[in-house]
Amino acid sequence: MKKVAFITGILGQDGPYLAKLLLEKDYEVYGLIRRYSNPSFENLDYLGITNQVQYVEGDMTDEGSLMNIIKSIRPQEIYNLAAQSFVGSSWDQAKLTTEINSLGVLYLLNSVKFFCPLTKFYQASTSEMFGLNNDNGYQDENTAFKPRSPYAISKLYAYWMTINFRESYNIFTSNGILFNHESPLRGIQFVTRKITDGVARIKLGLTKELRLGNLDSKRDWGFAGDYVEAMYLMLQSDKPDDYVAATGENHTVREFVEEAFKAAGMTNFNQYVKIDPRYLRPAEVFELKGKADKAKKILGWQPKVGFKELIKMMVDVDLKRLKKT
Repeated sequence: MKKVAFITGILGQDGPYLAKLLLEKDYEVYGLIRRYSNPSFENLDYLGITNQVQYVEGDMTDEGSLMNIIKSIRPQEIYNLAAQSFVGSSWDQAKLTTEINSLGVLYLLNSVKFFCPLTKFYQASTSEMFGLNNDNGYQDENTAFKPRSPYAISKLYAYWMTINFRESYNIFTSNGILFNHESPLRGIQFVTRKITDGVARIKLGLTKELRLGNLDSKRDWGFAGDYVEAMYLMLQSDKPDDYVAATGENHTVREFVEEAFKAAGMTNFNQYVKIDPRYLRPAEVFELKGKADKAKKILGWQPKVGFKELIKMMVDVDLKRLKKT
């Protein structure tokens, strides 16, 4: 019998990479999709796995639909990747962000409690929960949380509810506190993909400038394909626990921009970049850098793709995409 895994957020960035990994390990993979008239399977198409996933319709804000799904398919593993994950939008869409990121997790956990309490549950937590706090320049599992956005606050609720179900009902629940991870599948509204797409457009003469917000923010950027391996390993462990996944190094947005232009064979990036106040956040998180010693020691996880390699990968794919259009 194949193991059955259920992935929410299957159409996003991480879902397709995780689905591909699980399919390679001979899982039967179900993915949650909302009832769109025309859902986009572009990211799954990119990895060539669209027809290998079984899709179930439901909504993270509808507890009944989630309970029916879990009762029906009874997965051995659930990976909750669904979220309103664009931090900038969370101020204007705080209610929606909370309904999906907080209550949606509670609904899923209740479904597990009622219908399949032996199921292992992974919750996609985020480094944004740390906010301004760090321990000697790093954040790890012992760093205090101080969220600075409605997005991070909603994720913190989900983080603690995941732990509460582990402690209250002895359910196997684990949080992955993942630092920024990117890929060619990243949505265009996120700054990293906005940069690589913008650079590709400038390189091809399709536009003349790239408008951005704070160039001095520092982030710990890794490759999404590496980070889904950490998710998988967390649910293969003997005991449920919470883990940071990070590269241990950080770079400014300005460095990311510079490397993206270099990857496209351009060095004079300053003449193309314009600062636009519209992209500044009401409350900024200035620096994130993770310490993943626990995941490395217990899970044997290691990030493989470096900063420059990641950016070149993304720029190369965006150049190919735009040349086709």
